[in-house]
Amino acid sequence: MMDDKPYDEAKDGYGPSSSFLLDIAPLVLTAIILMVQFFVFKDFTPHIPLACGILITGLFMKLRGRDWDGMEQRFLKVVKIGLPAMIILMGVGMLIGAWIIAGTVPTILYYGFSVFSPSSFLVSVCIICAIISVATGTSWGTVGTVGLAMMGIGLGLGIPPSLTGGAIVSGAFFGDKMSPLSDTTNLTPAAAGVDLWEHIRGMLPTTVPAMVTALIIYAWIGMGYGAENVDLTSIKEIQTSLAANYNLSIITLLPAVVVVIAAVMKMPAIPTVLSGVVVAGLVAFFMQGVGVHDIFTVLQNGFVSETGFAVVDQLLSKGGIMSMTWVVTLTIFALAFVGSIEHYGTLKAIMAKINKMVKSRFGLVMTTYASTLGVGTLIGDVYTTLVLPGRLLKAWIQHRSA
Repeated sequence: MMDDKPYDEAKDGYGPSSSFLLDIAPLVLTAIILMVQFFVFKDFTPHIPLACGILITGLFMKLRGRDWDGMEQRFLKVVKIGLPAMIILMGVGMLIGAWIIAGTVPTILYYGFSVFSPSSFLVSVCIICAIISVATGTSWGTVGTVGLAMMGIGLGLGIPPSLTGGAIVSGAFFGDKMSPLSDTTNLTPAAAGVDLWEHIRGMLPTTVPAMVTALIIYAWIGMGYGAENVDLTSIKEIQTSLAANYNLSIITLLPAVVVVIAAVMKMPAIPTVLSGVVVAGLVAFFMQGVGVHDIFTVLQNGFVSETGFAVVDQLLSKGGIMSMTWVVTLTIFALAFVGSIEHYGTLKAIMAKINKMVKSRFGLVMTTYASTLGVGTLIGDVYTTLVLPGRLLKAWIQHRSA
C-alpha cells in the first residue's frame, strides 16, 4: 500500500537543483577546512571542522531560503540511527578494560608469544601480531610495542628490517580488522548500517586469503635466514612480567569464550559485549582479587598497568568508557554533518551524477572503492573516511543492489 502523504522538501530533504556546484558547496568547503586542520595545523581531530560543516550547511540553507528546523530534525534523526553503534563502542571500551583486569588479554598475550619459533621467524611474527591485535583491538598499539621487540630480534637474525616490519604490520592490521574490540571495525558497520558480526564475516573472504598468501610468502622468504644464537630475552621478559602480575589459566579465557559463543549464536552485538563485560568482572573478582569498586573504575576510566615493564604497561594501559569518547563524539559530529548535507540536497545531487555513469554491479563496487579512497586521500583521516562514504553511499547501494 502506497503512502499518500505528500512529499515535503522542507521536512524530507531537498533534491538536486539546477546548480550542482551549489549543491555540493557545503561538502567541498568542509573538506577544505578538514584539510587545513590536518595538513596546515597538523591537528588530526576532525570534530570542529565537521561542526563548522554543519554551520556552513545551515548558512547555505538560509541563503537559499530554506528552513534550519528541517535540517536539524534530519541530522538528529541520522545521529539517532548511530546510537546503537555508539553504545557498542562504549561497551567495547568497558570490555577491553574488563578483559585486562580479568587476565584474559594477558593470558592471550602470554600463550600467543609461546607460538614464536625462531626457525620460522617472519611467520611467527605475523601470527603473534595478529593474535595481539585481535586481543587488544589496536594495530598501532601492537606495532608500537611488540613490534619494536620483534624488530630487535629480527636484526639479531640478520633479517632486513623491511621484511620484519612488513610481517609486523601484516599481522597487526589483520588482527585489527578482525577484532570486535577495534574502534574502526565497530565504526564501519555503524556508518553503513549493518551488524558488527555480519561485517566481520563479510571481510573474511578477502582478508583471510590475503593473510594466508602473506604467511606463505613469509615462510618462503624466511627459509633463507638462520635461527642460530637468537636472543629471545625480550619475549621471555614480557612473559615473565605477565605471569608475575596475573593469575593465568584457562578460566581467565572464559570471557573471550563467552563472546565467541555469543557471536557464533548470532546474538546482537550489545548483549554480546555486555555479557563479556559481566563475565570478565566476575573472573577479575574471583581470580585476580580485584575489588568491585576497582572493577567499576576500570570500566569507566580504563586500566593503567604498573608492572614496571614498559612494553607490557603500554600494551595493557587501555580500555574504559572514557577511552571511546573521542570516537563516539566524532561519530556524532560526522553523522550530524552527513544528515545536514542529506537534507540540503548534496547526497541526492551526487547520486544523480553517479547514477548516470554507473550501470553495473561491478561499477557499483568500484564506485564505492573509489569514493572511499578519494575521501581518505583528500581528508587523510581514517575515522572520517569510514563515516562519510559509508553514510553517503548507503541508501544508493541498497537501492541499486535490490
